[in-house]
Amino acid sequence: MSEKTNKILLLASCHQSAEQLLLQSCKSHEIVTADNPVQALELLGRHQFDGVFVTSDYLEQVLQVARLLQHEQVLENMPDGVVLLDADSTIIWSNGKLCEWTGQQCVVGKKFYQALNSPQTLLSDLCPFRTALSTGRSTSSTLRSNDNRYYRVHVAPLRDPVAPPRHLVVTVRDVTEEVHQQQKLAAIHQAGMQLADLTPEELSQMPVKDRIELLKQNILHFTKDLLNFDVVEIRLLDPATGKLEPLLSSGMDSEAAARVLYVSPQGNGVTGFVAATGQSYLCEDTTRDPLYLQGVEGAKSSLTVPLLWRDQVIGTFNVESPEPRAFGESDRQFLEIFSREVAAALNTLELLTAEKASTAQQSVEAIHSAVALPVDEILNDVVNIMERYMGHEPEVVERLQRILRNARDIKQVIQQVGQTMAPVPARPQDEQLEERRLLCGRRILVVDADECVRSTAHVLLERYGCIVETAHDGNEAIGMVRATLDGAYDVIISDIRLPDMTGYELMLKLQELLEAPPLVLMTGFGYDPTHTIVNARKAGLPAWAVLYKPFRMDQLLSAVKRMVCEPGPVTRT
Repeated sequence: MSEKTNKILLLASCHQSAEQLLLQSCKSHEIVTADNPVQALELLGRHQFDGVFVTSDYLEQVLQVARLLQHEQVLENMPDGVVLLDADSTIIWSNGKLCEWTGQQCVVGKKFYQALNSPQTLLSDLCPFRTALSTGRSTSSTLRSNDNRYYRVHVAPLRDPVAPPRHLVVTVRDVTEEVHQQQKLAAIHQAGMQLADLTPEELSQMPVKDRIELLKQNILHFTKDLLNFDVVEIRLLDPATGKLEPLLSSGMDSEAAARVLYVSPQGNGVTGFVAATGQSYLCEDTTRDPLYLQGVEGAKSSLTVPLLWRDQVIGTFNVESPEPRAFGESDRQFLEIFSREVAAALNTLELLTAEKASTAQQSVEAIHSAVALPVDEILNDVVNIMERYMGHEPEVVERLQRILRNARDIKQVIQQVGQTMAPVPARPQDEQLEERRLLCGRRILVVDADECVRSTAHVLLERYGCIVETAHDGNEAIGMVRATLDGAYDVIISDIRLPDMTGYELMLKLQELLEAPPLVLMTGFGYDPTHTIVNARKAGLPAWAVLYKPFRMDQLLSAVKRMVCEPGPVTRT
């Protein structure tokens, strides 16, 4: 009977002397040698051994590997895959995650890419294993498998103190859900761009009814194909009535689609609650939710989000499912993002209101342009006549003052009627409300020989509720100020070069009438031959009270607002 041969794994720095030692103890040994602990681990994974012989010079490294193997159970329970590779990308050891992901019983001994069914490398490092071995540094990459799963791979070389690295520790994370969410977000953004993808020419030629129909079709297409929602309802808020008017309904019961709903947290279902609070609402079980009103027979869960435009609720977007708890947090996030795109498209395609508003605004401005300057001429003429009769014909002056008041009243009535005629969109937007509150009713006198400047001042400032009057020259301006001492101007804006005097000379005359004239001077860049600006500043004109032509609307508003809020410390000289 032949003696049994023992298979021994030998890990030693000097193979020859160690083999002789083992053979002396027993001639029936089959000795397999390893150069380092990692190679020994690789051989242990591939073959069965009756024993392992380790020389003392490798003892510390073997203890480190042993400690690692003691924590193998921890590695097995990690959500990430952990594998050890050799220089040929062959798997020496794995914590089992690759087996779970690929459905294989064992991946040890297989090439890494073979185990993952030859995935495609995306971006980052196209050959992370080779890079890590050649540079000795960690690297990362993203892989996509044939079944459309994504893995994030981090590769770190296992350093050898006396030789280049020959082994790699690789962690593999399944990032499929994360990548799919990023792809879905990108698709939602692209869908939003296509919701109202029409050229200005196409929009102008398409009736409003057709534009709305196009939007409905696009919303349904992307809601079903991209978000996978089959039951959809969109309602728009009527600000005048608080009613939530149906815009789009697909899969809803006809009675529910025609249901009258208002913006209210009570008595108007989830839709009314969402519109009233501006918060999304997830109904996980319709049978137990007191807010839920049946939208489609058999619905077990619903998700409703607000349609927001410029942080204002303009409607609601509702989806329903026959499955309980069919919607999760990611569904809520995706629907909220898509609803913003829908709101933007609604704003783009609701051109009927915008066109009416634009037409009305143009009409109002046309009225102002046609009436403002002629009324100013009446005011100027009346003031000039009053100057002649002041002090010796009180009866005439009194009648002229009545004409002055009536002329101003006429202009204000026309302005108020024009504002009433203009629809809400033609009036100042949200960002202009603060300026309007501050400037409404402020009296502004603009002094300039240029009719275009005087007319533009009316158009720009009257949008904000200012009462604008104009004068051709300095003397007219002085007369206008003298005739309005009972209701002094809040701001006087004057060119530095008037037909009869400079802006500085006007300032000196105004100081004789007013303790602190609210004066703003206008000049062209680099043009001040009479040194008006320099002299005016010496006389107390604030540095900010200068407008350089051509000035922008925001610059004009800024100067007027600042003069209203903090009048310049102009003193007599």
